[in-house]
Amino acid sequence: MAGIKPLTPIFDRQLNPFTSLRNVPQLARWSLLVIPPAIIAGSASALFLWGLDGVTRTRWAHPWLLYFLPLAGIAVGWLYHLFGRGAERGNNLILEEIHEPGGGVPTRMAPLILIGTWVTHLFGGSAGREGTALQMGGSLAAGYGRLFGVKPENRRVLLLAGLAAGFGSVFGTPLTGAIFAMEVVIVGQVQYDALIPVLIASVVGDATCSAWGIHHQIYHVAVTDLTAGFAPPTLRLVGATVVAGMLFGLVSRFFSELTHALQQLFGRWIPFAPLRPAVGGAIVVLLVWLVGTRDYLGIGVISPEPTGVSILAAFAPGNVGWFSWGWKLIFTAVTLGAGFKGGEVTPLFFIGATLGHTLAGLFGVPVDLFAGMGFLAVFAGASNTPLACTVMGAELFGAAYLPYFAAACFLAYYFSGHAGIYRSQKIGVAKHSGE
Repeated sequence: MAGIKPLTPIFDRQLNPFTSLRNVPQLARWSLLVIPPAIIAGSASALFLWGLDGVTRTRWAHPWLLYFLPLAGIAVGWLYHLFGRGAERGNNLILEEIHEPGGGVPTRMAPLILIGTWVTHLFGGSAGREGTALQMGGSLAAGYGRLFGVKPENRRVLLLAGLAAGFGSVFGTPLTGAIFAMEVVIVGQVQYDALIPVLIASVVGDATCSAWGIHHQIYHVAVTDLTAGFAPPTLRLVGATVVAGMLFGLVSRFFSELTHALQQLFGRWIPFAPLRPAVGGAIVVLLVWLVGTRDYLGIGVISPEPTGVSILAAFAPGNVGWFSWGWKLIFTAVTLGAGFKGGEVTPLFFIGATLGHTLAGLFGVPVDLFAGMGFLAVFAGASNTPLACTVMGAELFGAAYLPYFAAACFLAYYFSGHAGIYRSQKIGVAKHSGE
């Protein structure tokens, strides 16, 4: 065929069979470079998750803390106003530094985001944990590079390794962490030049976090046909998967655009930054009064109430409320749009899992399967990382339903447009022709 070169000449060359061994020293150097910051990032994630569990249980035990959320917002706003100096750009600052190294990522970002996220969750803000882990991993890796004089050309890979270690350790998904770091930087492209360093960093970060005694939530998607390896592709199941994937993408796009719009709105209406979270906190308190439940506060992985709505509850049959996904979306967009700290990912898991639960009831398909698909796909659409999210499905739920996870994630990615949660992502390959 025209344009395709034959492989034969490659094997006709006189090559030294040991030529590839020249890569061993480089691999050793990269390992020595990324392992220490990965250990630091994994330890930071362990500290963060330990504290997050503590502040969440404290809020459950003392419901009155919610009414101090506006004051907590002022405290978080003042903290960043006094010490932020660029760190408030968070994940976007790290992505910008990966694209074009400039002023660097300040090490103070790590303690700022750690304290800010703990305060947000202690008083009931709806936020996640991924943003905290990524910012701690990236900023600590950057600080490590400055301390030991890492060359500028290697700092980009060091930052990617920090992202991988943070993500892999905070969710207990080391392979996903590595792929996420390579995929999140440029939409439609994977940074394979950093493959080995980010994989090493993510595995080491996760192992370090586990070594500190941190355990991650386990989710179950039942396998109904072990001989087939995954659920037989009936017309109903395939059709429901396609429709659900499209809806997951549209919802992820709406979440991203609403959060960014609220950030701009708060910035325009409230010029003094420390007051924005205070107003946002007051709105969250009013939303709790309006909805009549506290299920949409905090991280939402589990609920203190047996009948409460949570990510875990979405995987089991029962009534989680047909609009639970929408309420969580609104609570989170207000919390993060106003300037509280935390991540978007775990709330996206909540939104996707509860939306999948609702769609499963409408389509008459397995609830746990569609909760898992939504869990992954809404995040895939919002972060523009469908490959990483598909792999996350295998790491969290097992590989039995991997074809369905992949279909949902890639459809969500396609239908989410280019409005992701990370504004500093660059578009490498447009999702649609003509864009």
